[in-house]
Amino acid sequence: MNLLLDTHAFLWFLNDDALLSPEVRTLIESPLNRKFVSIASCWEIAIKVGLKKLELGESATTFLPRELSANRFDTLDISLSHATFVETLPQHHRDPFDRLLIAQSLFEMIPIVSADMQFDTYGVTRYWK
Repeated sequence: MNLLLDTHAFLWFLNDDALLSPEVRTLIESPLNRKFVSIASCWEIAIKVGLKKLELGESATTFLPRELSANRFDTLDISLSHATFVETLPQHHRDPFDRLLIAQSLFEMIPIVSADMQFDTYGVTRYWK
């Protein structure tokens, strides 16, 4: 199964955060599942590191490539189709990064791993508990 990780799910997985349920951790760790991290999440992380709202202990420039590779996560590029699909989404969610992840999940028909219950209003398949 393909999975798209929301930004917080990606970071919580890497940090072994207790907020990530054992069931979700198992889903992410399964070699049977292909895990994607959107370039939108990488962009969000880089912005937050640059603004000092997120501390990684190093730059996003070194952190992201190493962690994506070490954990065998693929990146999901942002296509023109993804970007324009956002236009069709209802305004349930204002966060532009989340809206793009929702668009990618729906457009690519990839379930998303996220704690954000608001995603459900868009009809995405969301895994959390």
